[in-house]
Amino acid sequence: MSFVEALKSGNTDNIKKYPKADLHNHFVLGGSREYILGKTGYEIKPVSEPLKSMSEMDAWSARYIGDHFNSTEGRKLLIEATFAQAEADGVTVLEVGEDVWGLGQFFHNDIGELIDAFEEAKERIAPEIELRLQIGLSRHCRIGYLEDCLKHFWGRREFYSIDLYGDELAQPIENFIPIYEKAAENGLVLKAHVGEWGTAQDIVTAAEVLHLDEVQHGIAAVQDESVMDYLAEKGIRLNITPSSNVLLGRVPDIAHHPIAQLYRRGVDVTINSDDILIFDSDVSKEYLRLYQSGCLTAEELDAIRCCGLRSRKGSGEPAVLSRLRRGTDIK
Repeated sequence: MSFVEALKSGNTDNIKKYPKADLHNHFVLGGSREYILGKTGYEIKPVSEPLKSMSEMDAWSARYIGDHFNSTEGRKLLIEATFAQAEADGVTVLEVGEDVWGLGQFFHNDIGELIDAFEEAKERIAPEIELRLQIGLSRHCRIGYLEDCLKHFWGRREFYSIDLYGDELAQPIENFIPIYEKAAENGLVLKAHVGEWGTAQDIVTAAEVLHLDEVQHGIAAVQDESVMDYLAEKGIRLNITPSSNVLLGRVPDIAHHPIAQLYRRGVDVTINSDDILIFDSDVSKEYLRLYQSGCLTAEELDAIRCCGLRSRKGSGEPAVLSRLRRGTDIK
């Protein structure tokens, strides 16, 4: 059975058997609720109705996450839960990491301890997964504070990428230019959350001033054909999270999600989970929802899946892609 046939069968167990990437996962909210329940007896319930704002999402997070995991051991448990979720979902490339403020809050300002927490959990729970460790920045934080935190991260080759997230209107994107220049010097893939709540032009501005390789969300690009063409021409990838977009009221439903228009316009898009604990949105479910809603064909979804497995670094490619290009089915 191929991935296309697995989608058409409607069986998530079959879909989970095929390699997939998850390039947009916030590990605090991105893990397995079953794993957490089994380890702690604590049940975390996903939202069942669309939220009206980020404030409502923050209220959900305060209720179910809050202080429950506000310790080094709690943080490590959430990391473990993320690898358990990815392993169960057939994710073979996982891009995930800690917010820079978490280094002092949970890991005693010891960058080795932070890195070890992710790598040890990966080796114990999901050794076959390719971990792409990410540096996370909260957009509301002062630049000087972020720069001070980042002193511990620079020069560590374990990190693959850097990402900026949070309220898109918190401060001008131009404020982050010095940080992204330093990140580029460190060879990181440059990413930022843009165009989830902002405009199509915001995406272009962020891409140009920060020299972005990838945009998290970026769905507002569909508002402007010239922006879609810009992204396609520049090869800037959009790491999209469909269920999250629906449940945060950014799009009306999965069937009308702009990922289809973006993909058919030539934009490089990937399909990801975002916050699994909130949105019940593992990657296999996302593919199936997009197919069953009629948003994208099974063949289009398979092509998107394979593109997501490509690395943005170097000239090499994962073995699974080499097999695909030779015409060998990926299982």
